[in-house]
Amino acid sequence: MRGSIQDSQVDLCGELGHREEEEEFLPLRPEDRFGFCCKGCGGCCKGREDIVLSGYDLYRLCVRLSLAPDLVLNAFCRLYMGSVSLLPVVRLQPRRDTGNNCPFLYKNRCSVHEAKPLVCALYPLGQTIELNGRVSYFCQDDGCGGPRREFLLRDYLNASGIAQREALDVEWARLNIRLSKWVKTAAPRIQRIRLKLAQRKICHALYLDYDFGREYRPQLKENLCALWPVLERLLGAEN
Repeated sequence: MRGSIQDSQVDLCGELGHREEEEEFLPLRPEDRFGFCCKGCGGCCKGREDIVLSGYDLYRLCVRLSLAPDLVLNAFCRLYMGSVSLLPVVRLQPRRDTGNNCPFLYKNRCSVHEAKPLVCALYPLGQTIELNGRVSYFCQDDGCGGPRREFLLRDYLNASGIAQREALDVEWARLNIRLSKWVKTAAPRIQRIRLKLAQRKICHALYLDYDFGREYRPQLKENLCALWPVLERLLGAEN
């Protein structure tokens, strides 16, 4: 089991706030093959405190569970402000009564498999998204044992549903980069109460103000249209 991680340390994309030295991985091309070992033990779902959800991840869980976002947040997640991004961060809250495991892990199986978060669907792949929208994938197999399986990257992304949602994930990443830059630029020169109010408005626009009976993307666009003028008033003109 991993040691306990403070909320403020885990920022967007599951990054630690103190920026630990990262291991470099070679990006895979769509036609490249990669392999990993898996014995189906559910070990990759245990002792994890760094499973960060995007707004779309949370929405998909709401659809799967037929629950409103605030209920899913209160029951299965932690919500706080990232120390690096200064933006709201939502991550799965491990269950202490099951040894710090994922709240959706049941008998070593995912009980929300068809709506699992992106980071879980990717595993053992990692993903990076650059500001220009370029997406890279790399393999981070931790060698848990069991039979080795090999896949063509293109086939794996299609079969797991990652390719189908990639454009939305790129949009989400670029949106958060933009918002983070705006908030961090404004933070030193505005009153703390205005910063907190701006962060609250961002949280509602990105995570909370959604109806799981409607499609996600149109709601995101509606929320952003309402958010921009509010942020201009609270934070000042965007830089």
